[in-house]
Amino acid sequence: MAFSHEEFLPYWAELWPAGLALARALPDALDGLRVVELGCGLGVPSLVAAARGAEVTAVDWAVEAIDLLERNAVRNRIVLRAVCADWRAFHGEHDLALAADVLYEARYVEPLLEALPGLAPAALLAEPGRPHAAAFLERARERWTVEPAGDRVHRLTFR
Repeated sequence: MAFSHEEFLPYWAELWPAGLALARALPDALDGLRVVELGCGLGVPSLVAAARGAEVTAVDWAVEAIDLLERNAVRNRIVLRAVCADWRAFHGEHDLALAADVLYEARYVEPLLEALPGLAPAALLAEPGRPHAAAFLERARERWTVEPAGDRVHRLTFR
């Protein structure tokens, strides 16, 4: 049923290189920063951010992804909030937004452009070079500051 509505496939179950790159790009100290990860999947960046002191909210629309992330956090004695929601409609006030490999379809370019600045004043976006990322980054550069922040990781500053 989920596939017929959103062509849902369990992409969350793969340990994607972009997620690892994003986790590596995180600063060592994130004490007290409110961080949100969009489309978290396995949540490696969320786990790393929380382990480095951030107050993390990890968002994914796959119930199984959220369940596994919660179990992994408990196993590793990491405190984070895991929310089953569509990141395109998720709201909240954060200091930093994270997203890894969320531009795998053209239909996610516009929602990401709209969502990010409403969530935090800055974002780290890990993008492995998918075709739709170039369009996103081109439009992002027209609106915001976009700087390299690691291997295929971009820092976007909105305010």
